[in-house]
Amino acid sequence: MLEVRGLCKHFGGIKAVDDCSFKVERGSITALIGPNGAGKTTAFNCISRTALPTSGEVWLDGQRIDQLRPNRITRLGLSRTFQISRNLADMTVLENMIVQARVDGIRGLFRPAISEEERAKAMEILEFLGITRIAYEDGSNLSYGQKKLMDFGALLMSDPKIILLDEPAGGVNLSLLEEIMTHIRRLNERGLTVLIVEHNMDLVMRLSDKIVVMAQGRVICEGTPAVVRDDPAVLEAYLGGADDEEAA
Repeated sequence: MLEVRGLCKHFGGIKAVDDCSFKVERGSITALIGPNGAGKTTAFNCISRTALPTSGEVWLDGQRIDQLRPNRITRLGLSRTFQISRNLADMTVLENMIVQARVDGIRGLFRPAISEEERAKAMEILEFLGITRIAYEDGSNLSYGQKKLMDFGALLMSDPKIILLDEPAGGVNLSLLEEIMTHIRRLNERGLTVLIVEHNMDLVMRLSDKIVVMAQGRVICEGTPAVVRDDPAVLEAYLGGADDEEAA
């Protein structure tokens, strides 16, 4: 469904993403992992076009998307979350979900502030996530975990075919972590393809069909969790040496 070909993103002389290539199979849960500074989030930004790649290509369902605007990419079925919630504090959860999902541009000025169809859809998603109780709560009053769930809900408003989740488990407690994992599995069972950046290795190993490992901007390994866990290059990247008995 998604193919990244020779992706590069340079900041001056720094190669944050350097000739990165990988594929995400339709209907899979694929994890993109690596040590801090590996280039994972920068790669996410280039795929979703919130950052302009220096070079390389990104293909979605056979169509090249790296030269498209973010709203066009969303229309084609790719949506993402961010590490830090981008909610509008003076709007309710329901309003935040609807505003973030709209990709009509100037045409949206001629539509109702919130249509009944949008309201019903947002409430259905909040019910799926088990948080209808906060539908009319201001974004400024939400806990960190509630903001994560709201962002997750906003992601689903555009009816995506593939979702990119940037550290969905970051900073959440164990109970919410299990809840998020359950939501991801249920959506995947419905046919949604998932690409996830995550540092929680327990979550990655339990959830993923395939893992892509980045280090210093490049892909150094990809395969099933079992293959990746025992790969010497992965141990080297994370631990500084696979032969270091104490680190192992």
